Amino acid sequence: MKRQFVVYLVSLAAFLGPFTQTIYTPILPEVREAFATSSFLINLTISIFTFFLAMMQMVYGPLTDRQGRRTVLLCGIGIYTAASLGCFFSASIYALLFFRALQAVGIAAGSVVAATVIGDLFTGKERGRAMGTFQMMVSLGPVVGPIVGGFLAEHVPFHAVFLALVVVGGLVGIGNFLFLKETKPKEAAASAPFRLADFAAVLRHRAGRSIVLLGFIQYYSLYNFLVFLPGILTDRYGLSAQGKGTVYLAMSSMIVIGSFLGGRLQGRFPERRILLATSHLTVLSIFFFLVVDQRSLSLLVAAIALFGLFLGLSLPVQTTVLTNVFQANRSTAIGVYNFFRYMGMAFGPMVGSALFAAGGYPLVYGIDGVFFFACALLLTVHAARAHNQSAI
Repeated sequence: MKRQFVVYLVSLAAFLGPFTQTIYTPILPEVREAFATSSFLINLTISIFTFFLAMMQMVYGPLTDRQGRRTVLLCGIGIYTAASLGCFFSASIYALLFFRALQAVGIAAGSVVAATVIGDLFTGKERGRAMGTFQMMVSLGPVVGPIVGGFLAEHVPFHAVFLALVVVGGLVGIGNFLFLKETKPKEAAASAPFRLADFAAVLRHRAGRSIVLLGFIQYYSLYNFLVFLPGILTDRYGLSAQGKGTVYLAMSSMIVIGSFLGGRLQGRFPERRILLATSHLTVLSIFFFLVVDQRSLSLLVAAIALFGLFLGLSLPVQTTVLTNVFQANRSTAIGVYNFFRYMGMAFGPMVGSALFAAGGYPLVYGIDGVFFFACALLLTVHAARAHNQSAI
C-alpha cells in the first residue's frame, strides 16, 4: 500500500463534501423553474446539506475511532452515491430535499476519515506534508464545484449534475475499496457506546479548544466574504458575473496554494508559531480589506488573496496538531473540529446579515476583524501558558 496514493484516495472522499455543496449552486434557477417551487425551498436544498454535513461530524468521529476507518468510509461513500442517484430521479422538491440531506449524511464521513487515516499512517514532518495535501484537496472542492456545475448546466439538463456525482462517488468508492486497508492502531479506542464526555474532552484540552475556536472563526470570516463580497463588487465596481467569479478565484486559489505550503512549513517551524503568525496576519488582511474595499478593486483583490493565503497556511497545521495531541481518539477530535467549522459557515451569513442591516459592509467586516483579533489574542495567551508550563 503506497501511503501517498492512499492520501490522495481518502482526500478525494473529503473533497466530495464541499464539491457537492457548491457544484449545485450554478443550477439553482433551473431547479427552481423545473420544480415550480419557491426560492426558499431551493435555498433550503443548500442549507440542509450544510446542516447534515455539520451534524454528522459528531457521529462519524466516535464511530471511526471505534469501528475503524475503512468500514466507515466505504459505508459513507455508498450512502452518498445512492443518495446522488436519488437526487437524479427526484420528481419533486421534497424528494430532492430528502436526498440532498442523505448525500450529506454519507459524504460527511470523508473529511473525518481522511484526516484520521493520515494521522495513522504518518508521523512528524511527513504527517505535516500529508495534511497539506489533504487540505489542498479539500480546498479545491468549493473552487472546482461551481466551475464543473456551470459547465454541465450549459451542455446537459440539470439532473445530469447529480448523475455526474453518482459516477464520481462510485469511482472514489471503488478506489478506496481496492486500495485502502484498515489503519486503526491496535491501541485505539475499542468498540463502546458514544459518550458526550468524549466530545467534552476535546474542548477541555487547551490545544483542542484553541484549534476548534480558530476553525470556527476562520470559516465565519470566510463565509462572510463569500456572501457579502458580491454586493460590493456589484454596487461599487459594477462587475459582471464572470468578473466576480474571477475575483473569487484569487481568494480560492490562494487558499489552495496556502494549504500546500502550510504542509511544507511544518517541520521547519513549530506548529504553535505558524498558527499564531497566520492568525495575526489574517486579522491584518481583514482590516486591510476594510480600508481598501471601496477605494480600489486591485487592492480589494490583494486583500482577499492575502486572507486566502493565511487561511490556507493555517489549515494543515490545525489538523496535524489535533492528530498529534489526540492519538487515541483522533476521529472524535477531527469530528468536533469539523462540526464547529461548519457552524462557522452557518453563523457567518446569519450574524453578518444582522450586522449588514444595522451598519452595512463596514460593520460586517469590522466586527469580523474584532472577532478574529480576539481569537488571535486568546491563542497567544494559550501558547504563552503552554510555553511557561513546559519550561517548568
